[in-house]
Amino acid sequence: LEAEGADAAARFASTVVGHVGLLATAATIVLWFSAEPLLRLQFSAFDEATLARTVHLMRIVLPAQVFFLTGGILRGVLMAHGRFAPQAWASVLYSAAPILGGLLMPGAEGFAWGTLAGAVIGQWAIPALALRRLPGAVGRIRMGLFDADFREYLWLALPLMLGLGLTTVDEWYEKWIGGQLGSGAIAAITYARKLMMAPVGVVGQAVGAAVLPSLTSHAQRDDGSEFEHLLTTSLRTTLGLGVLAAGALFALGPWAVRFLYEHGRFTAVHSTAVSGLLSILACAVPGWILQQVAVRGFYARGEMWRAMSLSTGIALGVFPLYLVGGQVGGIRGLATASVLAISLNAIMTIVWLRLRSGAPDLGVLAGCLARTIAIMAVASVVAMGSLRVLVATGMPVFSSPFVLLLLGGGIYAVAAALGVRVMGDAPLREALERTIARLR
Repeated sequence: LEAEGADAAARFASTVVGHVGLLATAATIVLWFSAEPLLRLQFSAFDEATLARTVHLMRIVLPAQVFFLTGGILRGVLMAHGRFAPQAWASVLYSAAPILGGLLMPGAEGFAWGTLAGAVIGQWAIPALALRRLPGAVGRIRMGLFDADFREYLWLALPLMLGLGLTTVDEWYEKWIGGQLGSGAIAAITYARKLMMAPVGVVGQAVGAAVLPSLTSHAQRDDGSEFEHLLTTSLRTTLGLGVLAAGALFALGPWAVRFLYEHGRFTAVHSTAVSGLLSILACAVPGWILQQVAVRGFYARGEMWRAMSLSTGIALGVFPLYLVGGQVGGIRGLATASVLAISLNAIMTIVWLRLRSGAPDLGVLAGCLARTIAIMAVASVVAMGSLRVLVATGMPVFSSPFVLLLLGGGIYAVAAALGVRVMGDAPLREALERTIARLR
């Protein structure tokens, strides 16, 4: 779009959508028929009933990938044209659909069918409808495995397909090793991980997706100063938000777990276990968020091979860390290993990006980190102390996890906002002011 114009971009998009749709459909068919042996290979400890149930659920959600992948291309086209609202709505509906499915249908099937519906409606239908307002942004679907556009796309995308990024295999490691740590280990760390990933999606994935088209545009124009400014500013803002989000999870995690999860067969004992893991995993939030944004710097420069070579090397290299963490420290040791690995991954990505592109400014990021940690520590102490005082009064209203979560969240937000205004990083202050203005 930047280098060759709208017609060339539309031709390129139509070629990619056609081939991704074809390959995704073929892979889905293969996976459908090979579901049982693949699951036996990955989860050898499953009994026959559990295996059969897992195969059934897997086959329900498998077609979702076709809509997820082709819809991702359509949303990429929209963002290249500066249209970001469909991306936001797609994520919201994709997240809400499994919940709705679980409420409407009993058992795990409701969540599986909800996931499929969310992929069809949220990930594919919404961007497809939005593209009707951009006539000509995607041309007629084209096929041809030797098409020049497709070969270019395949060369750029191949490292992302073949690479084993830690942001993907982290969950694999937790489940593989967690499955050897006794009954309930996988469930406990999965519950905690779901909460930990919420701010990663809200901040890291959203900013990473939004900033990529602009970074790519600057890179295409060889505008190094604007590229460096945008990347550094984005990383400073997301680093600050990530640290504050980690503090919120640490301070309010027990009440969030009780409010969201403690129902039915999920008891106070389970809440304690999940809260303990969440307090550890919360420390990984800044690393997760930074990685989501920093890797876009490589993508914008067309250096997918470099990014995924580094990420794959780290993902394979840290596996012993997970193994030792689980063996020595049990499920908490496994969570600690995840925090260390993700943080290392983010640091190495940023340092290598600095060596390759001259951005971001590492000194500025370090200063932002130090200031925001101080703000987060004060806000956490104030929020946790206030909640302890309220609980100690013995008033019935303060026995409700929802009330405590609401009050604690408000106290933390006010304390953090005041801290940011007094000593926060400049981009973080600006982001806070813009957010407050939008909310008003």
